[in-house]
Amino acid sequence: MIRRMISEHSKLRPNRQLRQNVQRWLAVRASNLELLRHRPFTVLLAARTLNMLGFSFEPVALAFGILQLTGNDKTFLSLVLVAQTFPEVLLALFGGVIADRLPRVWVLRVGQSVNFVSWASMGVLMLLDVRSLWAYCSLAVLGGIASSVIYPALTGIIPEVTPPQFLQQGNSWLAMGMSIAKLFGLIAAGAVVAFLGGGVAMVIAGSVYFCGVVLTMLLPPLPAPAGTSESMLKQLAAGWGEFRSRQWLWVTILSFSVIVMMLEAAHGVLGPYLSETELGGPQAWAKVLAGEASGAIIGVLVSFLWRPSRPIFAGVMLLLFWAFPTTLLGLSAPLWSAVLAMFCAGFGNQIFSVQWATTLQTQVPPDRLSRVAAYDAFGSICLGPLGLIIAAPVSSLIGIHQTMIACGVVMFIATAATLCAPGVRAVRATARVASIDGKLLTTDEPA
Repeated sequence: MIRRMISEHSKLRPNRQLRQNVQRWLAVRASNLELLRHRPFTVLLAARTLNMLGFSFEPVALAFGILQLTGNDKTFLSLVLVAQTFPEVLLALFGGVIADRLPRVWVLRVGQSVNFVSWASMGVLMLLDVRSLWAYCSLAVLGGIASSVIYPALTGIIPEVTPPQFLQQGNSWLAMGMSIAKLFGLIAAGAVVAFLGGGVAMVIAGSVYFCGVVLTMLLPPLPAPAGTSESMLKQLAAGWGEFRSRQWLWVTILSFSVIVMMLEAAHGVLGPYLSETELGGPQAWAKVLAGEASGAIIGVLVSFLWRPSRPIFAGVMLLLFWAFPTTLLGLSAPLWSAVLAMFCAGFGNQIFSVQWATTLQTQVPPDRLSRVAAYDAFGSICLGPLGLIIAAPVSSLIGIHQTMIACGVVMFIATAATLCAPGVRAVRATARVASIDGKLLTTDEPA
């Protein structure tokens, strides 16, 4: 009798677990759709998506526009990209302080407006066949200055317009909009560059930035930052204290700075050059980037439902995929394999991005969030200019294929080393309830 009862109980357990999983999935799905009825968030979602649509034109349009204009001059392209990246690095920390001191929505609007002027003007120069290095570098510097304030401001705005229990869903929706816009933008950019040229694509990018600025005008008034008599340096020091007190934060950023350096060299300069000289031109490179965007869309769909108990460890684990597309291109593997590898990299990177943003927004005090986000941005991109600078000379010295392989190996080692940090393994997800009006739908239990 006892044996029969145990047997029947063991049969019921999977059914009960299945029902609980289905109920939890339905509740999470309902909460995801409920968030879209929250007008401030949907306005931000639309504006951010448009901003990414313009941004997605940039890597293809700028790289191939410069290469076509200068006769495949890698050094010219490297210098323009360095001019864009340096102010992003140098001013990133002050961008965070500005976003914590001033109304973030206005900081965002100004940054996007400057981006519109920068990229549209660069497109006009390309259309006029202007080959002045200083002109392109000057406009790139202007765009870099704008970018230094956009990310910290946006990171601070997201929790202001998203109910706290919806942060992961909100970050997932924002990532979904960005991924779809990036995929469409990359495909469209490849076609526009191939048939109309990089100048037209840059003008289109600038115009879309402007549309994003108009959309941000629909955002409701947001809480103004609390007044402070502290100097900018004291506020920077306070942000640094928050940053260095969390091992998972600074260890991951340290690793990501190395990954970004390799990506800037491989994807910013060497990949487009390899595509232009060996793979058939901008459409081939657009396919590679579109593979990343496609994977990112799937990654976002997974992020809606998957809440790992150790979000940073799980996200960093998936960053290992970044090593493979660069290595395959260096090995002269078929183009489809590089596209597939980029699909996996986009998948892993998007899951990491959602988990990272949600953890940052839930574990850092709101009044210091933009400053910590600025340290995040600074640390992530601080070695980027070095990658752009060394790409051309190193590839000339040891060969472009060998350089691509070396970039892949370094990215793999840097990511694997991050997984060994105790803080990365220790940080846990916080439980959240999914309801805007306070009505309990479900409690998220990280898996």
